[in-house]
Amino acid sequence: MNLDAVCEELKGAAAGLALRTAEEKNRALLGVASALRDARAEILAANARDVARARAGGMKESLVARLALSDAGLEEIADSLRVLAEQTDPIGQVTEGWKVPNGLEIRQVRVPLGVVAVIYESRPNVTVDVFALAYKSSNAVLLRGSSSALESNRALLSAIKAGLAASGGETGAVALSEPATEGDNTHADVDWILNAVGKIDVVLPRGGAALIRRVVENARIPVIETGAGTCHEYADETADAEMAVRIAVNAKIQKPGACNALECLLVHSSRAAEILPRVRDSLAEYEAKTGRAGGVELRCDERALAALSANGTVPANVVPATEADWGMEFLDYILAVRVVDSLEEAIGYINAHNTKHSEVIVTENRAHAREFQRRVDAACVYVNASIRFTDGGQFGMGAEVGISTQKLHARGPMGVAALTTIKYLVEGEGQVRP
Repeated sequence: MNLDAVCEELKGAAAGLALRTAEEKNRALLGVASALRDARAEILAANARDVARARAGGMKESLVARLALSDAGLEEIADSLRVLAEQTDPIGQVTEGWKVPNGLEIRQVRVPLGVVAVIYESRPNVTVDVFALAYKSSNAVLLRGSSSALESNRALLSAIKAGLAASGGETGAVALSEPATEGDNTHADVDWILNAVGKIDVVLPRGGAALIRRVVENARIPVIETGAGTCHEYADETADAEMAVRIAVNAKIQKPGACNALECLLVHSSRAAEILPRVRDSLAEYEAKTGRAGGVELRCDERALAALSANGTVPANVVPATEADWGMEFLDYILAVRVVDSLEEAIGYINAHNTKHSEVIVTENRAHAREFQRRVDAACVYVNASIRFTDGGQFGMGAEVGISTQKLHARGPMGVAALTTIKYLVEGEGQVRP
């Protein structure tokens, strides 16, 4: 496809969107929600074909789960557009205002970024989430999904454009970058996007560590880094054992292929013999789902192995960890397990091995909770709650463009305001600088 022409159209649509009222944009979002519901059968059929191909190609089930859409999931996606439409439009919002001694009046206001490109893997819900957030914030968006979700993304884009057309929206404000030919895996379009200086204002990678690294290392246009999540839970010496187990199981199993899934469990040495066997037994319930004897594979350090070995017998799903397992984002039914001796050791380990995404402490000690939140370097730091809540929808944003793990511009779940920048509006009465 001619990406030069695509970006020229996107730029024109972005200019048009910047003039749209909040009411007009909200009407368009609701129109898209209606169109998604109308196209439900076509979208789910396209997704079923993608899922079938993925399984035939050997994709692991945790990633197939990220690819798959359901009737209920599609309804949730459509409803997220309603939630977003009900939110305050950030464009034109005055964030600060002041008057300087010479009489100049200065206002800082939110404005769109312009043309945004998002490169993402598998999850077709991202197609709608990113479009909606971009449209609400008056940005045009170029979507580049993975080949595994190509049919799903085509069907979703068709519904989006139909909804925009029916509601009088800017139909040119969204485009999908596709391979030049079926089965083309050269990623030439990704390279083009990363070098589209003057055509694309910012690119956001949303996916695994390899994708994010490729974008960050090769882009000549600005990047907002999102995604990779090596996330930890620490159960300290005061932790409620039932709570620690419940949070660990939810964070690992609820969606193991997500960036906010649990990848490493740390347990205080005084509680390892009590908590770890209960975690093992709870995760063993997922044997049929994982296809593994004993359910989730636990990759353990020596002390965790000892705590999980009854009468000297090591269960089939409990194996010694290797050095490569510490800091690994498995995105699978695998959990690294480590025993530590103190809060200090847990914090030090997490800061050395995490990706600055989401971390949790399970504790009944308020001082430990506050110390953990103060010192752990991550976008979202929890006390006594599952890290699976790190999500724009769960945070009340309606949707998210991704989870930013960097510290500039935006951090954590990126809602609609994260796709804006600022402009200074300055008014005077003829002042000149002496």
